[in-house]
Amino acid sequence: MADTFPRQYARTRRLTLGQPRAFTLFPDRVLFLRSLSGSDPRTDLWVLALGSGTERQLVDPSGLADDGELPPAERARRERVRETATGVVSYAANKAGRMVVFPLGGRLWVADVDGGTVRRVDVANDVYDPRIDPTGTTVAYVSGRALRVVAVDGSDDRELVAGTGDALSWGRAEFVAGEEMARYRGYWWSPDGSALLVARVDEAAVPVWWIADPAHPDREPTAVRYPKAGADNADVSLHLIGLDGEQREIRWDRKVFPYLARVGWSEGHPPLLQVQSRDQRCAQVLTVDPVDGSTTLVVEDRDDIWVELFDGVPAWCGQDVVRICDRDGARRLMVGDEPVTPDDMYVRDVAGCSDERVVFTASTDDPSRARVYEWTRAGLSAMTDDDGFHLATSSGDVTVVSSTGLDYDGFRHQVRWPGGEITVGSCAETPLVQPSVRMLRLGERRLSAGLLLPTGHVPGTKLPVLLDPYGGPHALRVLAARRIWLEPQWWADQGFAVLVADGRGTPGRDPDWERSIHLDVAGPVLEDQVDALHAAAEIEPDLDLSRVAIRGWSFGGYLSALAVLRRPDVFHAAVAGAPSADWAHYDTHYTERYLGTPQDNPEVYARTSLLDDAASLERPLLLIHGLADDNVVAAHTLLLSQRLTEAGRPHSVLPLTGVTHMTPQEEVAENLLLLQLDFLRKALA
Repeated sequence: MADTFPRQYARTRRLTLGQPRAFTLFPDRVLFLRSLSGSDPRTDLWVLALGSGTERQLVDPSGLADDGELPPAERARRERVRETATGVVSYAANKAGRMVVFPLGGRLWVADVDGGTVRRVDVANDVYDPRIDPTGTTVAYVSGRALRVVAVDGSDDRELVAGTGDALSWGRAEFVAGEEMARYRGYWWSPDGSALLVARVDEAAVPVWWIADPAHPDREPTAVRYPKAGADNADVSLHLIGLDGEQREIRWDRKVFPYLARVGWSEGHPPLLQVQSRDQRCAQVLTVDPVDGSTTLVVEDRDDIWVELFDGVPAWCGQDVVRICDRDGARRLMVGDEPVTPDDMYVRDVAGCSDERVVFTASTDDPSRARVYEWTRAGLSAMTDDDGFHLATSSGDVTVVSSTGLDYDGFRHQVRWPGGEITVGSCAETPLVQPSVRMLRLGERRLSAGLLLPTGHVPGTKLPVLLDPYGGPHALRVLAARRIWLEPQWWADQGFAVLVADGRGTPGRDPDWERSIHLDVAGPVLEDQVDALHAAAEIEPDLDLSRVAIRGWSFGGYLSALAVLRRPDVFHAAVAGAPSADWAHYDTHYTERYLGTPQDNPEVYARTSLLDDAASLERPLLLIHGLADDNVVAAHTLLLSQRLTEAGRPHSVLPLTGVTHMTPQEEVAENLLLLQLDFLRKALA
């Protein structure tokens, strides 16, 4: 069977397989994950020796265990981090990088990096998130709702602290922490390995939702504790627990600051916490006294709309706390009380801190591009200078810079250390599509956009237009990265002019731009898509504005359905995948940041819901939803379809059995593209 781009794109998990990732850095070595080929979903653990520059496969999971049946907590973790691979997909190392632990098939495994040996430790068979202590002698892991510890040689396996019932657990991240705060773990070792900071999560007050599999009515539905907007969150507290079982609760005002957003404990410093208020207008950075469990306020950030959370901070640089905050209309890197970046720089995240330097990524005048920077007491300097999008991981004097651009495929990963530079090889496939994108700034608001025409397009030939946005907070579609444009170019080669635009609410420009969707996630984002379309048509006369379609997934699905419901004069067909049709059925931390609570702002929720617009549908609409989705649950699409049916409005619904918010299944992912293509061709005919 001849290979096609939809087949390749599905088989390679969107061309991500074979790329090195999940770097862990040490003075003399780098650990990372990578599969053996661009179509192999099974990921191996590798070690790169910095002295010689040689790579060595440390763990080949194919001969160890089947990764098919996973503990429920591990399945949920993979959904939160959007993990589509198998094999070794997470691991943890001790401080020296000599010992590594990882879960595989629900069991605990230990690898000796220098000796090259891998062995299974006979403990419970539902191991989740194992982490070895910095000294390399003890492994902690979650089993069920309990946190357990075991010696690295397999002896003294015991329960350190136990959960009870179906609502209380220890050492796990609650739903909104993993889905919205990017905190994916629930416990942290002390630097000397004698104790742990452990999250206690009580979900008793959180609503229970049931995720059923209609294709298998003989199976019981899965109970999910889902904190929908306005409802109770999990009650999360933090406890210092010694290996002898002694407990001490860490104290802060949890009534005012119920969200535990960040925890860190680095050698030579007290633990750092970041906590956040329910309305997200205030966040505090605290230090912890491990002796008595008290906390001390380091700094408090307030905002009249919301305080953003960032990756990599808070952290220590010498005796100063590093954080990112919005000050004077700019997103600044703060070291202690001082902003160390200029007003025109938008800081994205911190890649690593040491006592001597801070490595971070930032954009300047173009949100589609980002560079890696280094700050030291001597000043600020750029670590990348070419025109693309760059990411980094940094520890001590070692940094991995991951770069992508418009003129080459995939990522290029370069290790920089005092001894020189080493490139980490990629096994990713070469894409069957080579995109040609025009990067644009459109309209009065200079919206970032990309426009793609069919390969070999003859000027003067009118083209139907396909908008392909995400359009919502925390995600950009318009990036100076070739891989981003592979699928849009495939759509263009099917006979469309494809326009991708990032409007208000998307990151990368300035805090006011992101906050401009406060209390209205519908009006500004839809207006920007319309304005981008009309501005692009002024630049490219071959865009046929009498045939305009729009497609998207998640927030993009919401935006697509919104477009045909409210602007049928502009949009003539839509494909809405996993749309958040009614924000009252989405989670607390995300939804309340933008809309407040349904109790306080019922009119805001009504105005941004799609349900009351159902009767106005007059264009073809295809709704797609995974029935196993525990993030944007299928009820969104079903409720919208019900309203459309009650109003007598024809529409199509494609339910995906066994599919979550992701679509990693190869056959499903491939055919989803083809089914959408068929629908849009007929709708625009």
